[in-house]
Amino acid sequence: MNSIRLAIIDDHQVVLDGLQAMFNGYPGISIVLATTQQDELLSHLQNHEVDVALVDIQMPEINGIELCTRILKTDNSVRILAFSSFDDTHFVKQMLRKGALGYLLKNAARDVLIDAVTSVSRGERYVDEFLQKQILDESLTGERRSMYEIPLTKREREVLKLIGEENTNQEIADKLFLSLRTVETHRSNLSQKLGAKNAVSLVKEAIKRGLV
Repeated sequence: MNSIRLAIIDDHQVVLDGLQAMFNGYPGISIVLATTQQDELLSHLQNHEVDVALVDIQMPEINGIELCTRILKTDNSVRILAFSSFDDTHFVKQMLRKGALGYLLKNAARDVLIDAVTSVSRGERYVDEFLQKQILDESLTGERRSMYEIPLTKREREVLKLIGEENTNQEIADKLFLSLRTVETHRSNLSQKLGAKNAVSLVKEAIKRGLV
């Protein structure tokens, strides 16, 4: 049986080093790429085969939800396993909706991590046991629990600030030297992450976060 070809992306080199050490010596998994850069990952996918991508959901310039979409657009055969310190079920649901097959917390033991990568490589869903219980509890009570502030990338915060100042998408694009389509994508991601249904909700969120 061939080894599972695993690509890892995380914005902290120390995490990458730790993961490489965890997988070292395990014959069933071969790390073909460990990077902190999304462009390097996407470029690798264009030229090399990857079975599973272990993806940190919080990167400096892009969130895992958007990166998930880009990965599958580059190579839709890649199985994605989200890997995060955030145990907010909002992220779990968003990643799964965008095509990820699993979601694992970063405090997972080596055996659990190997089991998750192996399961996802077979096309099976794998969600951290703690998160499974939390999702079930929320479905029964109707209440969502979150221990963390929903993280935004630097660019998302800039866009949200300008939305809070009542700029149009085109005005935001001009001020940040971005394309209109890129601004629309950031705005869509903000709406998903913050649960905002319209511009008014986004403005309120910007004020709440002290951005305006």
